[in-house]
Amino acid sequence: MQKTFIIATQGQGLYEFTSAVVDWCTGDGLLTLFVQHTSCSLLVQENADPEVQTDLHNFFSRLVPPTTDASMSYLTHTYEGPDDMPAHIKAALLPVSLQIPVWQGQPQLGTWQGIYLFEHRDAPHQRKVLAHIG
Repeated sequence: MQKTFIIATQGQGLYEFTSAVVDWCTGDGLLTLFVQHTSCSLLVQENADPEVQTDLHNFFSRLVPPTTDASMSYLTHTYEGPDDMPAHIKAALLPVSLQIPVWQGQPQLGTWQGIYLFEHRDAPHQRKVLAHIG
């Protein structure tokens, strides 16, 4: 069973899509999620306190600032904007696929866990996340 989730982003940040995945899941198996882009990531992360998402975004923004920051002057891939190469670096550090067990139609997430697309670009995008239960 396969599906493509389209996640509309409005710039950098974490976008939860747990409910869409839960609504789609059936049966038992292993859910694999894979994002088809090189400048965003997938995370299983706390969904109870929004400060967690804010802090994660702020941490990665400090860790990998835009190419306009003097500390990033060594980068050469800059023609797609100051957020592009840092987005590729963040995507290289974070997962682009996830595996979650599904039992009786329910992804076996912990109490406070949610599924997120982590957008690393400033501009809005339509991100495709492929899902497969096997």
